Amino acid sequence: MQSTAAPADFAAFQATAGKIAANMEHVISGKPDVVRLALAVLLAEGHLLLEDVPGVGKTQLAKALARSVDCGVNRIQFTPDLLPGDVTGVSVWDQDKHEFTFKPGAVFSHLVIGDEINRASPKTQAALLECMEERQVTVDGSTYGLASPFMVIATQNPIDMEGTYPLPEAQRDRFTARATIGYPDRATELRILNQHGAHNPLEELAPVCDAPTVARMILEARSVHVSEDLKHYTVSLVAASRQHPHVRLGASPRASLQLLRCARAWAALEGRHFVLPDDIQRLAGPVLAHRLVLTAEAAVASREPSAIVSELLQQVPVGAARAAN
Repeated sequence: MQSTAAPADFAAFQATAGKIAANMEHVISGKPDVVRLALAVLLAEGHLLLEDVPGVGKTQLAKALARSVDCGVNRIQFTPDLLPGDVTGVSVWDQDKHEFTFKPGAVFSHLVIGDEINRASPKTQAALLECMEERQVTVDGSTYGLASPFMVIATQNPIDMEGTYPLPEAQRDRFTARATIGYPDRATELRILNQHGAHNPLEELAPVCDAPTVARMILEARSVHVSEDLKHYTVSLVAASRQHPHVRLGASPRASLQLLRCARAWAALEGRHFVLPDDIQRLAGPVLAHRLVLTAEAAVASREPSAIVSELLQQVPVGAARAAN
């Protein structure tokens, strides 16, 4: 039986992550699960998509994480007239040097907040594809590396709202996880009125961590052990999404990889040096659901991708997964 005692480095990891989460919760009340998911995605070297109706705190959550870590932060307000060069950067002619000089765009930072990403055109959205996957930008044949750590936190309103464009499948697949914040309960909403009515707590938020510390925590999260049985379970779960009768396009191998990375980070946040099946199952919804493209019949029947992921979790057994491969 594996010991549940956390090694010293993971105890420190857990303590630092706890400080960041507590700092964020000064701004985001009553949503500890969303805060923890945002941290797990950061430490898994991933990107987070916050999808919900206006006014529930999507941008506040992104800003709270950005201000809790003392590192470079850029915000991009996505609008219909935003150009790809505004995101990645452009080459401009330098009159003094008589040559083209690269002017970095907003993605050249540790944390990039993309506000209302689905209000920009698909062409501008596509400007993020390379930097999110390869952490680099190519402009006019020259490639420029991005900072480390690097994370995109994008917010979007539901795609059926006026003036929005649905994210292309390739773009959604590059987001490690999708989270919805939802409306607060009555007690939390009253607390928000008391805390936010006279001042904005975001303005008083001070960093509790820095970029080098986050980079070190990312390396520590990579060392979390994943058993071969859990790897087989993950592959079986993702493969089952491609065979579901209501799914036209299932989760990709990138989804398998990011699910495991998130599970490692989640285990480290719990102070463990190994991943449990519960970690995979807890994260399957946020990591897989937004990647599924449903059939026309399922869409007409108002089937939800998250419900399909729940079905897959019931259908794919943990113990027998390896034997099935």
